[in-house]
Amino acid sequence: MSDIVNVLDKGYVRLVDVMGSDLTVVNAARVSFARESHEFDERDERLIKFLAREGHTSPFRHAMATFEVKAPLMVARQWWKYVVGSDHTMEAWNEVSRRYVDQEPEFYIPSEWRSAPKNKKQGSGEPVDETLSKAFSAFLQILCTEASRTYQTMIESGVCAEQARLFLPAYAMYTTWRWTASLQSICHFLNQRLAPDAQWEIREYAKAVEKLIRPRFPVSVAALLGEIN
Repeated sequence: MSDIVNVLDKGYVRLVDVMGSDLTVVNAARVSFARESHEFDERDERLIKFLAREGHTSPFRHAMATFEVKAPLMVARQWWKYVVGSDHTMEAWNEVSRRYVDQEPEFYIPSEWRSAPKNKKQGSGEPVDETLSKAFSAFLQILCTEASRTYQTMIESGVCAEQARLFLPAYAMYTTWRWTASLQSICHFLNQRLAPDAQWEIREYAKAVEKLIRPRFPVSVAALLGEIN
């Protein structure tokens, strides 16, 4: 199974490292009774279902995973707000810095533009007219190309990268980071960002995270996502 899933036009999610399995969750719970399972069986599956159903989530924090993500800044910042707003412990985030990196920037150019939603909740409505979509995409490409050209001129003129980056269209620009989180935090993120009213772009990234993490913790993920009880 591949440990990388491509997302959008230039992005991806890569599973870098995993600590633990469904058995890790079980044994974190069983330690209360000074017991340990050595092979995952039906009793262990029932225990995981019970833990998730009753909100006993600390055992799920003994399993961890690290992802590398390349996404537009608008996705990264929404993802980061989730992390800092989470009440879960054991999360880490390290991101490429444009203060130190002056490589050629990449930008997200949507192939389709969506209308505003009818309600005020996060998300979007139906696609706008195809002709308008093509025109908006072309215009954004022009803006990004010109901004990138100006940025390179600033760098070549000796201006520091941390100031030259002011010319770059931030929300369309791709960035890369590593996110390490407990299984509980990962599944909380999935519950939030797989929801129908989540922003479409971050929902695509959540699908990639789910595709990578589910095979490693099949019972725990199903239980924490409310698919089994």
